[in-house]
Amino acid sequence: MHIHILGICGTFMGGLALIARELGHTVSGSDQNVYPPMSTQLAEQGIVLMQGYTADNLEIKPDLVVIGNAMSRGNPEVEAVLNLGIKYTSGPQWLSEYVLQNKWVLAVAGTHGKTTTSSMLAWILEYQGFKPGFLIGGIPMNFGLSARSGESDFFVIEADEYDSAFFDKRSKFVHYRPRTCVLNNLEFDHADIFDDLQAIKRQFHHLVRTIPSEGLIITPAVDENIQDTLAMGCWTPVQKTAIDQQAAWQAELLKEDGSQFSIAFEQQEQGRVDWSLTGMHNVYNALAAVATARHVGILPGDAIAALTKFKNVKRRMEVIASIKGVTVYDDFAHHPTAIQMTLEGLRKHVGKEKIIAVVEPRSNTMRMGVHRDVLAESLALADRTLIYQPENLNWDLSGLQNCENNIKICTSIDEIMTELQQEVAPNSHFLMMSNGSFGGIYQRLQNEL
Repeated sequence: MHIHILGICGTFMGGLALIARELGHTVSGSDQNVYPPMSTQLAEQGIVLMQGYTADNLEIKPDLVVIGNAMSRGNPEVEAVLNLGIKYTSGPQWLSEYVLQNKWVLAVAGTHGKTTTSSMLAWILEYQGFKPGFLIGGIPMNFGLSARSGESDFFVIEADEYDSAFFDKRSKFVHYRPRTCVLNNLEFDHADIFDDLQAIKRQFHHLVRTIPSEGLIITPAVDENIQDTLAMGCWTPVQKTAIDQQAAWQAELLKEDGSQFSIAFEQQEQGRVDWSLTGMHNVYNALAAVATARHVGILPGDAIAALTKFKNVKRRMEVIASIKGVTVYDDFAHHPTAIQMTLEGLRKHVGKEKIIAVVEPRSNTMRMGVHRDVLAESLALADRTLIYQPENLNWDLSGLQNCENNIKICTSIDEIMTELQQEVAPNSHFLMMSNGSFGGIYQRLQNEL
């Protein structure tokens, strides 16, 4: 079958392309914003990429078009698919029908931590020899690719609450039918498709409805929004996680920055994690991954042993350079809570050394200004913050400069580079935060340093 994918360079659709190619299909795709690491990953697999969306791209006469959720009516290639009567489907629906049937699906959902937790879980299974399939919204460095079909009955998937397609407004994760499900956390996000937090809770409730009574849900004890969601109806056993307090799964910090901690199950210590990751959010991610692995038969001690060899995910506090005493990090954080948690972990790790945060408010929710009242507060632990305001941003960032912490609004990449050059000093940390390519600033910064 020849499968053509619209929006192929998105993290989800790119992963789907890799799986389709692995299953023996001919795969091509089109996109208008092609950038690494996904473009590189696809090219390495021999998948044909077409720049831009046009009806001409369909002259290859695909058997099936998989339409990404970023596509909408009016897109020239979408209109051509409809006018020509070509068979089409959404990414989640294709995955459900062609990949997940008869699999033990292990899904990781939540506002934050989906990619990292999914990567940890897939690595634990791999470390134990299970060779799982997975589709993750990033590239786990233990694997070097974001998706594969696998060689076992287990499939790990990052379960996103974003909608499936312009013709299917259900959240992606309702297609996956997991047996084991992590609900990491729940906050208001994706303001472009959800009116309020209650609307997101309702979608998570729909996910909970699909989990078998013989399955398992793992969730933090402290997240009230998840507890509210479960109160709408839950037919599946729930195991809760916590740090330094009572829960079925407990972590006790051995280092304040979260780089060392012990894990206990039902008050019995199972082992200790000593790794390069930092932050309380990653401790919670580890607890969830270990608990999920136990549900498929992996002893906690063996899961913990795997975590000590976990290499994290590209663009999740990834050190991309260390030049002239400056350490440069590439981080995907684009929600104030994620920004704050990332900074907390880094601050506890580096102590009083200088941290310069550089933020591109690129997500739809950020661009709409939904988080304007809490963004400055989330950056409080940085010594200085540079926030990029492109011309097409929907709100004025200038008011953030009146906040107590040292924030400067920059209207060009050149201006950011000039400011960063003035901050170069030994034992400094430049934390670059964006969920996009950030105008190529990463390579430029390395070159100029």
